[in-house]
Amino acid sequence: MSSLNTPKVSALPVERSQGYWAGAARKLLRDPVAVVSGLIVLALLSLAIFGPWLAPADPYASSMFGRLKPIGSPNYPLGSDELGRDMLSRLIVGARLSLFMGLTPVLLAFVIGTSLGLLAGYAGGWINSAIMRTVDVLYAFPSVLLAIALSGALGAGIFNALLSLTIVFTPPIVRVAESVTTQVRGRDFVEAARASGAHALTIVRVHVLGNVLGPIFVYATSLIAVSMILASGLSFLGLGVRPPEPEWGLMLNTLRTAIYTQPWVAALPGAMIFITSIAFNLLSDSLRSAMDVKS
Repeated sequence: MSSLNTPKVSALPVERSQGYWAGAARKLLRDPVAVVSGLIVLALLSLAIFGPWLAPADPYASSMFGRLKPIGSPNYPLGSDELGRDMLSRLIVGARLSLFMGLTPVLLAFVIGTSLGLLAGYAGGWINSAIMRTVDVLYAFPSVLLAIALSGALGAGIFNALLSLTIVFTPPIVRVAESVTTQVRGRDFVEAARASGAHALTIVRVHVLGNVLGPIFVYATSLIAVSMILASGLSFLGLGVRPPEPEWGLMLNTLRTAIYTQPWVAALPGAMIFITSIAFNLLSDSLRSAMDVKS
């Protein structure tokens, strides 16, 4: 079984109104967990955007005399790595590539999976069977093993890692999109639009899409943390980002030999991955609670 669990949709989606989205926004703003996790995510995104200007030193500049400096050393607030490069600068600049590797596959899978799920759920029949049976083949493999196998077959590199992760995350999003679309397809307002002679594309765009995007988006946000961990894992195994680029998973790999001499310095990239994953997970849970119709 895949490690990406597709949530069961227990209630039919309802027509989204302006009041619904305003209410969901108010719930998020009143949730302290959502506010704190959202601020952490905004801070990480700011590091990704402005990191090269915020870094106190050149993240690529090495020094044989400054190798593996402990945290708090002069000119090295968070120590240095095995080549004498400033860890603080590399962590800041590495946020861009790390978040890019974590967010891009989910975004691509969201677009592809939503499109395929809408088509399968609304069209039904043999189109549904063809899409869903193909998806089930990919969904049967554990996500970690599938990502490693695809990256190993395609070869190391950022593009191949992104492609592998996109393929991994597309099947579960397709299943969620197909499930909610199938439920919305039978609602009265869709039947009324169909009876009025509206074109299928118009019905999907006007009446169906707005009602299914919410559940799909919430589920997609829950995959970001998994994507961050898998992307870092691929880089750790040498199947993702290549040296000397600063990326948290790759930094864990290069610092693994220093775990006995400078364990706190070696653990810093892992701590960044952990904080980022927790922040996105908590934000996803808050979004799910805020958009829950029953609440």
